Amino acid sequence: MKSFKRIGVVGAGTMGQGIAEMLAVSGLDVFVAEATPEKLDQAMDMINISLDKQIEKWAITAAEKKLILSRIHKTESLERLADVDLVIETITEDLEAKKEVFRQLDRICEPDVLFSSNTSTLSLTELASETGRPDKVIGLHFLHPVSKVNLVEIIRGLRTSEETFQSIRSLVENVFRKKSILVYESPGFVTSRLICLLINEAIHVLTEGVASAEDIDTAMKNGYEFKYGPLEMADRFGLDSVLAALERMFREYGDLKYRPSFLLKKMVRAGQLGVKTGEGFFRYDKDGDRIQ
Repeated sequence: MKSFKRIGVVGAGTMGQGIAEMLAVSGLDVFVAEATPEKLDQAMDMINISLDKQIEKWAITAAEKKLILSRIHKTESLERLADVDLVIETITEDLEAKKEVFRQLDRICEPDVLFSSNTSTLSLTELASETGRPDKVIGLHFLHPVSKVNLVEIIRGLRTSEETFQSIRSLVENVFRKKSILVYESPGFVTSRLICLLINEAIHVLTEGVASAEDIDTAMKNGYEFKYGPLEMADRFGLDSVLAALERMFREYGDLKYRPSFLLKKMVRAGQLGVKTGEGFFRYDKDGDRIQ
């Protein structure tokens, strides 16, 4: 079974930041690749804020924060990932962009390097077909916030090998200390397929004037013990990400239940994307905390 010490993360957005932090906390060396130094610096700023919040809560010490940050290395070139043990791709949910990343990685990385994607709706089999190592390509779907959610969906594509799956499952459960579930490739997998339908229905309820956004979320938090209500969840995922997931599942399944709410489309067009822009169904400060 393969062992892991150095892991590459492609993409330093919200999920990339969370994954990189989690990997470093787990004692692994992390190489974060992004297109520009500005995006890399912004990612490191957000990781710093996250760690500072943990210091405030006495979850870690300042010395532990320094050690965690020492394990995270920035790079603007995929070439730096040539000899890592595993690459986790976390860029935007764009199939062609992801295919190009996988093609480049296949040329750059050593033959035994495993490739994974954090995609929530796209085909791992199709991404794997862009490489000469489809047996070494697998899905690792983390949920936001990565450090707090004790679940990883491990997705097997058509040609993912048993050895690759077992190595990744061991990494997730024994190193990341997270619960894993095995998912056979299907658009939306388990979590995105179910939660996007809930979010979409909550938006329909809001649009129809049945209840306010605040009351819809209160009903689900208090009535069903959700940490966040469906509308705040959408804000935290990013309304653009929710819309993209619903549209992808609508195309793949052809079922009207996946057709996204028109209000969701309007808000994305208006640039009200949730936490990342400071405004969605609710308002947020720069640290991502709700403004009451």
